[in-house]
Amino acid sequence: MRIVYVSQYFPPEVGAPAARVSELARAWVEQGHDVTVLTAFAHHPTGVKQPADRRRLTRRESLDGIHVIRAYVWATANEGTVKRMISYASFMVAAVVVGLFRLGRADVIVATSPQLLTAVAGYVLARLKRVPFVLEVRDLWPESIMAVDAMKENFIIRRLRDVAAYLYRHSDRIVTVGEGYREQITKRYGIDPSRMTVIPNGIDARLFEPGEHDNDVRRELGWGDRFVVMYLGTHGMAHALHRVIEAADRLRDRDDIRFVFVGEGAEKRRLQQQAAELELANVEFIGQQPKERVRDFYAACDLGLVTLRRTDLFQDVLPSKIFELLGMKRPVVLSVDGHARRLVEEAGGGWFVPPEDVDALVDAILHARGHPAELATMGEAGRSYILAHYDRRALAGQYVQLLREVVER
Repeated sequence: MRIVYVSQYFPPEVGAPAARVSELARAWVEQGHDVTVLTAFAHHPTGVKQPADRRRLTRRESLDGIHVIRAYVWATANEGTVKRMISYASFMVAAVVVGLFRLGRADVIVATSPQLLTAVAGYVLARLKRVPFVLEVRDLWPESIMAVDAMKENFIIRRLRDVAAYLYRHSDRIVTVGEGYREQITKRYGIDPSRMTVIPNGIDARLFEPGEHDNDVRRELGWGDRFVVMYLGTHGMAHALHRVIEAADRLRDRDDIRFVFVGEGAEKRRLQQQAAELELANVEFIGQQPKERVRDFYAACDLGLVTLRRTDLFQDVLPSKIFELLGMKRPVVLSVDGHARRLVEEAGGGWFVPPEDVDALVDAILHARGHPAELATMGEAGRSYILAHYDRRALAGQYVQLLREVVER
């Protein structure tokens, strides 16, 4: 089968969107399918392209047997709503133009959201090429924009809602990453749930193989025998990381506990300023790491953090960090209620604390620090659960069977 996957994000970028697309595409290639990813030139989240990528409309590449076609994007940092909307629109237009002339024959086109305009590009290309269109929903737009107060109800939000409704109604199949999203789409847009299939996120167990705890990362960064509490991922408006800084302030006298933030994002400068104003010596910020290095950072930490703001919409979210941390035998403190809480509790892989509850977060960290045997038991349980239910290669097989059914219809 000839599969085209449209996504604004793809390696060497890191993060959930790039990981999902690259790992699924790699698995499909291994299963004998011809896979082309139509994506942007790498720029996320810093908004900086490599010098060789600037002022280029398109380029062909190959990655692990995946055909990669890159299209122009007006690159901007992952901050500032207006600039980001312009960037999203630039990729949508470029993807349609480049895809129309550079894509070969296809049996099906899959486009992933966020961002929503990527899905528009995929829909247009599918109709022009007269092949089925599958809409993959990784995030609810525009609802997620409003949930983090990036925008209020206005003309742009209403038009995005219209676009989302049109895509939901006119796609040949909708794939969501969680049951909560399927429920929300049915509730908000009246879409028949039978038209939707849940293919959750997961991990490629070959990439996320637990490694040595006292590794090069710990030695290079001088963590010694400190208990490292790590947040690794995008430092965005949705993640309520200022509450983690407040927790670090409460624990400033515990020299044996260190808070480490790894990654980039719109809120990083504010977080650094907050930590500096509080004169926190127990907080460390580290830049974004390449994919092959992420595994070593996970291995080097003692406890992972998965946090989101307190809002009803996020009760339907399953952050990809949960799968990666548990897959690496790293217990989590989860500050996300709903579906994510049920997963972690069922896995036995960590502790839930109410979103943005600093007192509960501090208590959970202190409990974890004082119970190393419980940590080890949770680590084993978490990995066993993830391998049994969220192995990316098994999920890729389910996904491709769905695509085959769509094509045959």
